Amino acid sequence: QVQLVESGGGLVQAGGSLRLSCAASGRTFSSYNMGWFRQAPGKEREFVAAISWSGGNTYYTDSVKGRFTISRDNAKNTVYLQMNSLKPEDTAVYYCAADKDWLVVTTARAYEYWGQGTQVTVSS
Repeated sequence: QVQLVESGGGLVQAGGSLRLSCAASGRTFSSYNMGWFRQAPGKEREFVAAISWSGGNTYYTDSVKGRFTISRDNAKNTVYLQMNSLKPEDTAVYYCAADKDWLVVTTARAYEYWGQGTQVTVSS
């Protein structure tokens, strides 16, 4: 069992930065790949970024490449999403999730555990 709690969301102007954190409970955190997803009002949940259990592999959706960075600290049971050069279209609720199959890290239904989400709002 893994419980996930996101934090770090807020309101920021376009071009600004935010750092999201996702704190996990449970001793098995380091065995899970971790992903960040987001959902804007009226839209489906979409994949943003993922990091493998060791931190050795990362993957991003095209729209955030070069702007967002995912990282993890297994000693602290925490995964991060550094978001720079934010745009209004990045506005959404951001969720972290845990998955054991790297081959399907972009697929929301493959994830076993989810956090409750944190709101990110980017004003123009």
